[in-house]
Amino acid sequence: MDKSEKIELYYEKEHPFKEGIALLREIALKTEANEDFKWSFPVYTLNNKNVFGICKFKTHFGVWFFNGVFLKDPKNVLENAQEGKTKGMRHWKFQTLEEVDEKNVLGYMKEALDNQKKGREIKAEKTKKVTIPKLLQSELAKDSDLHIAFEKFTPYKQKEFCEYITEAKQEKTKLRRLEKILPMIKEGVGLNDKYQ
Repeated sequence: MDKSEKIELYYEKEHPFKEGIALLREIALKTEANEDFKWSFPVYTLNNKNVFGICKFKTHFGVWFFNGVFLKDPKNVLENAQEGKTKGMRHWKFQTLEEVDEKNVLGYMKEALDNQKKGREIKAEKTKKVTIPKLLQSELAKDSDLHIAFEKFTPYKQKEFCEYITEAKQEKTKLRRLEKILPMIKEGVGLNDKYQ
């Protein structure tokens, strides 16, 4: 299935927010952005750079702006995608079709495209040397196959596994998380691969 078929399938699939995302698409197509499909969502690009995407979830739908941190946001509607982790991405969420103000949404989309033309974007940080938590270190030391599999991951994906363990506050949670990721590491599956 090519990208255009995936895009059509995304918009045609029955969903509580089918009309809402169709309206957002209609607005997006009034801009100069190119319609693409990445990470299981329609993404709108300019010169092959991701500018904004249209998303649907269980409780809301909306537009996410890859470098939304640079938008003026006069309506004060943008939310950080993941507080503490996401630096540039911002979401504009809607619960109903009536909440979508076409003129304002188009304005935000156009501003995001203008910002992209100006080169206003947050560059991904280079991943530094990964600090492996002791729990995972001891498992890697015990199992050479596991160690080899872990080394095959990019530093970024190694860091995701390590943070997943270290971010847990209780020891039992750390152990449960370790138990979850060990088979994933052996199979070469990244912690967040299913979202990409």
